[in-house]
Amino acid sequence: MDFIRVRASADGAETISYWTGDVYGWQDDDGPHHLFGFEGLNVARAVESDGGWQLLTREAALYLDPRTREVLGTWDNPLTGRAVEVQHVFNDPVNQRLGGYPVPTTRLGDQVVFNVDIRLAYPSPLKVADYPENSASDTYRAMELFQFFVSAKDLDSGVPDVPGVFSWCRVSPWLPWMAMGQRGGGLVYHCRGAKVAEVPERLRERVGERFRHAPAEWSAPNVTSWTAFASKAGR
Repeated sequence: MDFIRVRASADGAETISYWTGDVYGWQDDDGPHHLFGFEGLNVARAVESDGGWQLLTREAALYLDPRTREVLGTWDNPLTGRAVEVQHVFNDPVNQRLGGYPVPTTRLGDQVVFNVDIRLAYPSPLKVADYPENSASDTYRAMELFQFFVSAKDLDSGVPDVPGVFSWCRVSPWLPWMAMGQRGGGLVYHCRGAKVAEVPERLRERVGERFRHAPAEWSAPNVTSWTAFASKAGR
């Protein structure tokens, strides 16, 4: 229950999480390089279900020029020398079931930190044989590393929606639209964010009304950058 109050709201109200940060890339014999800025939002609603919780969310994020922080339309890939079309993140849905195990916590003075480390390894939606330019492997391997920081006083108060800030690090393969093929290396995302009442205007305008509200009910499967790329490719 405590983590639901930190990640979303235990009374079913919508919550918005906003983040900003950067994306770095390296190859086996080169880098790391500062490739992108990155900012986005996740809109969530928590619903009790079968003794646990459904976390109903959708999220959108934009890749930015790392220096000017302007939204990218095309990108001159310094690792290959090719220009490619940038495919921003519009993932709907991104749903989870929570409550099956306790979330590790650490009390640091007047703060409590919730630690969520997600290790991923599953068959890639983009098989190398079908997408030789866009897939690093037939197995998608990545890590999503979150830390949520909240006031112990707020947590102990019993409010359904606990305010807080968070950090997020992601280690992943090259994005499909980067057209990196099976080159060694990959990406590291390093971001920080918070629950907010509203997101910056540029992001609001770009993502549209749909991505400013959480889903009303459970649906599957989840959308990722990999499944979105496959869908756009029409295969």
